[in-house]
Amino acid sequence: MLGVMTTTTVTVTGMTCGHCATSVREEISEITGVTNVDVDVASGAVTIASVVPVEPAEIRSAVEDAGYRLAS
Repeated sequence: MLGVMTTTTVTVTGMTCGHCATSVREEISEITGVTNVDVDVASGAVTIASVVPVEPAEIRSAVEDAGYRLAS
């Protein structure tokens, strides 16, 4: 039986286009346990689905590796 999925939503600043969204999606997708990443460029909302809770520091690091920042 599969475990319960966890969903986390964060806001990323500085994204302006599809390429931005792809960069953020690719970096966050590399986090262990992440199964899906949905990025809304207009609002900056990034919804992360995972099989285990993702540590905020891991999300921040992935977003920064993509060249963006989390909103405070």
